[in-house]
Amino acid sequence: MKIYTKTGDEGTTGLFGGKRVPKSSPRISAYGEVDELNAVLGVVVAHSSQALVQSTLRQIQNHLFILGAQLASPNSDPKIERITASHIDFLERQIDVMTESLPPLTHFILPGGSKTAAHLHLARTVCRRAERSVVYLSSLPEEPVDSWVMMYINRLSDFLFVFSRLINQVEKIQDIEWVPQKK
Repeated sequence: MKIYTKTGDEGTTGLFGGKRVPKSSPRISAYGEVDELNAVLGVVVAHSSQALVQSTLRQIQNHLFILGAQLASPNSDPKIERITASHIDFLERQIDVMTESLPPLTHFILPGGSKTAAHLHLARTVCRRAERSVVYLSSLPEEPVDSWVMMYINRLSDFLFVFSRLINQVEKIQDIEWVPQKK
């Protein structure tokens, strides 16, 4: 199979089911940003030797492939796996377990800490951008988006925030609190 098809040379791409749309369409932007998030998580995995990071993020990367395929299949193709309540439950359980071992937040924290935590903060911001694209897509009457997709991506950014804090704790690096400078 050749990697290039030449079918996109005119600025269109195909969705699952064969429909062609402009590469600038909101649907393509939404799943393109999900793909970017997946790539950023791949960077986190590549730079971390921690088994917890490896296993957890690989599972989420698989979820993101499901989510991306779902966004690329607006007609609810039954052959496409779907994001469901169980995917969101997975994230919520992870958040709850991690939060139990973390000190309560009393300030905003600056993104950073260890290299892994800093990369997780970057992934969180990419996730929020992808979420904005998905929310915009869902606001268009002709562009249906399953509500589970929106819930998953919203919960994922929360997960990435908490996971970054946990990684700093595991690596014995203190979160950097944001303290407004008084003038």
